[in-house]
Amino acid sequence: MKTLILGGVRSGKSRLAERLASESGLPVTYVATATAQDEEMRRRIELHRVHRPGSWKVIEEPQRLAMTLTDTAVAGHCVLVDCLTLWLTNLLTAEDATRFERERAALLAVLPTLASRIILVSNETNMGVTPLGKLSRRYCDEAGRLHQELAQVCDQVILTVAGLPHVLKPGSR
Repeated sequence: MKTLILGGVRSGKSRLAERLASESGLPVTYVATATAQDEEMRRRIELHRVHRPGSWKVIEEPQRLAMTLTDTAVAGHCVLVDCLTLWLTNLLTAEDATRFERERAALLAVLPTLASRIILVSNETNMGVTPLGKLSRRYCDEAGRLHQELAQVCDQVILTVAGLPHVLKPGSR
């Protein structure tokens, strides 16, 4: 089962993903994509750390998501990735401008082959005004495309609003 959980900032998407991972009853690997480049982000990361069970294995990987999933997503385990839009930001701002396309293609190719229970968390960013800056517009465009492609390969898609999950695509397993 592969689940994509979308939602805005502070919508409850990470809390839902963590609950689903815990309820799976499987050993959990948490793949964190955030990088602490300022004090506010350090606090956000610490808040996530405090809420995670101590028994979960944590891998911090800001860019090489497909490779990380290939190495960790084995049958009988749950892998929670939080969050894809931070991963996207890391790639769009990387020195190698071609890295995003390679990493995106690799993720989309590997995801259907993984035997683990996979839970992907991502910010829904395309429900507002078109941003003014070129990088901001590209970010929103790429996030929207990525979410559409992931929704096709995931068994279940959930939109979280105000802490309430809205199932957009029910899982069949």
